[in-house]
Amino acid sequence: MPVLPLAPGAAIGIIGGGQLGRMLAQAAARLGFDAIILEPEPESPASRVAAHTIVAAYDDPMALRTLADVATIVTYEFENVPVGAVEGLLALGMEVAPGARALAVAQDRVEEKSFLNAQGVATVAFAGADTAREAFEAVAAVGAPALMKTRRDGYDGKGQRWVEHAPDAAAAFEALGSVPVIVEAACEFTRELSIIAARGRDGSTAIYPLAENHHEHGILRRSLAPARADQALSDQAERIAARILAGLDYVGVIGIELFEMADGRLLVNEIAPRVHNTGHWTQDGCEVDQFEQHIRAVAGWPLGPTQAIAQVEMLNLLGDEADAWAKYAAEPETRLHLYGKREAKPGRKMGHINRVRAL
Repeated sequence: MPVLPLAPGAAIGIIGGGQLGRMLAQAAARLGFDAIILEPEPESPASRVAAHTIVAAYDDPMALRTLADVATIVTYEFENVPVGAVEGLLALGMEVAPGARALAVAQDRVEEKSFLNAQGVATVAFAGADTAREAFEAVAAVGAPALMKTRRDGYDGKGQRWVEHAPDAAAAFEALGSVPVIVEAACEFTRELSIIAARGRDGSTAIYPLAENHHEHGILRRSLAPARADQALSDQAERIAARILAGLDYVGVIGIELFEMADGRLLVNEIAPRVHNTGHWTQDGCEVDQFEQHIRAVAGWPLGPTQAIAQVEMLNLLGDEADAWAKYAAEPETRLHLYGKREAKPGRKMGHINRVRAL
């Protein structure tokens, strides 16, 4: 076990070399740590700002041993890291945060909602299905229309289909690859919210204000934070976050996506055991952003303040929208964050901007 809190100069391993790994590495460097990236793609966004990169598959045994030799603690930037990779690091005596439990829950949508309900956290009605017949029965049970998603993988609207009538369930199941699915009841929410929360190694928590989120074609387009919310709604969201953090014995930052219902109730849509796109506003809207907060938590440092110091509109830059960097750089109220990706593709997140206004 490492000596905690980690002293500056230690190396923190990060599994994943995308934009979240890049911003984690930048935060680690600000605090005096060296970031070591494990990523199969050469020249990844994170690798160009990190102290060192190991180019290999996430679950490559030799790469994991190398990472264990050079890093003091390991974290990750996305929830689809193979659980076997984390287990391999644990077998080598490495400390990994968040732990394998959080990954296992977040990687399986049925496990995730079952866990949430067990913590007293409300979700939409749901049912799992492993066959076309079970998919039909699941849609009949939760009611049509219903949203069918693959139990594993899938992001930004991928791996899911709406089923308008129960007899259509078999076709949707086959279209999704005839793999295990979750069927979720339709939800008439008034808006989508999210909350970013952190838990330290001593069990302390730090929770950011709510953000209001707007999606287009299944991809987050913009977040407004702090969201308009009365104290009762904010308190409800914080209670939800606290239950999830405690239930997972969590260490690090977590993103929790929420549906606000007309009667004021909050339902959890999903959790992400990592820093989160809807928390990018904290980079320019809080004294300590979500990336530094995550590094603080995994390193055993005190958690930082989370109150907002500005009103922020975060806008994702997709595809060639990042080519307008000169325009954004000229806007006094705009802070530009580019990810250094070499190739722009339609719908690909190339960066984001934070438009900052006084509270």
